Amino acid sequence: MPHLTASADARRIAGGEQLGFGVPGYAHPLLAPAEWAELARPGTPLHWAVLNIADGPGSRPDPHCLEAAGRLRNARERALHGEAPDDTVRASGGRLLGHLDLAHGERPFDELIADARSFIDWYRIGGFYLARCPADRARLPAVRRLTGTLHALLAESDSADGGGRLVLGHGTHPYPGYAEAADQLVTFQGPWTDYRWSQVAEWTADYPPERFAHFVHGVPRTHLEEAMRVARWQGAGTIFFTDRNDRDGRSGQSDPFATLPSYWDEIVSRIGPGISE
Repeated sequence: MPHLTASADARRIAGGEQLGFGVPGYAHPLLAPAEWAELARPGTPLHWAVLNIADGPGSRPDPHCLEAAGRLRNARERALHGEAPDDTVRASGGRLLGHLDLAHGERPFDELIADARSFIDWYRIGGFYLARCPADRARLPAVRRLTGTLHALLAESDSADGGGRLVLGHGTHPYPGYAEAADQLVTFQGPWTDYRWSQVAEWTADYPPERFAHFVHGVPRTHLEEAMRVARWQGAGTIFFTDRNDRDGRSGQSDPFATLPSYWDEIVSRIGPGISE
C-alpha cells in the first residue's frame, strides 16, 4: 500500500471521479501515426495532448503536424457539438496544447511569447503546456506574468474555446502559489517505482482533481488498477500511464511517453466509456 498523505476531502478516497488522459507529447506524426490517430478516435477520454515539433513550434509550419492538429481539432468539435452533448467524457477534452520549454525559468520572456504566437498562428492550438516549469517561490512572479500574457493571447484567438488551457509541467509539487497561475499542474512525472510510494502535498486538498495531472512510466499491466487508485487517492484528474520506460529506446525514442503503452485499449476501457466504432 502506498504511503500517502490522507486528505480531509472524501473525494480522494471515493474512487468515483472520472479520470482522463493528458498526453505530454507523442513523437512526430510521421514516426507515431498510430498514436496521433488514437487521440481522435471517438470515445477516447482525452483531456489534452501536447504538440511539440522541435522543443517548440519549429521554424515554419509542418504539414504533417498541421494535418494531425486539424484531425484532433475536428474530433473535439464533434465531441462538443455531436449527438451526445451530455456525455461528459467525450466533451471533457481533446484540446491540443503547444509545447513551451521554460528551461526551469531560464528562457527569455520574449522568446517564449514568440513561440506561443507561432503555435497559435500556425496550428490554432487551444492552450499551452509549459514544460520544465520552475517550482520554487522565487520564480512564481515571472511565471504568473507569462501565464497572464498567454491567457490574453489565447483569448484573442478564435481557436481557443473557453479561453484556452494552461498546464504547468513541474513534475513535482511546486510552491502552492503556482496553483493560481494556471489551469492545471503536473505534480508527478516519473517511474512507477517512485509513484507507488509517493506522497501528495497537503495543500492540494484545497483544489479539485481537475487541477492536477500525473505522468507515470514503467507501470506494469498487472499494476494498472493500483496506479489508478493512487491517482484517485492523491486527487489527480488527468493521467498518462505507460509500461514504457526511459531505457527502452524503442523506435529511436528515449522518451517513454512518446509512444502508446502496450495496454492502451485496456486502460481506455478502464477509465472511459469504451471505444466507439
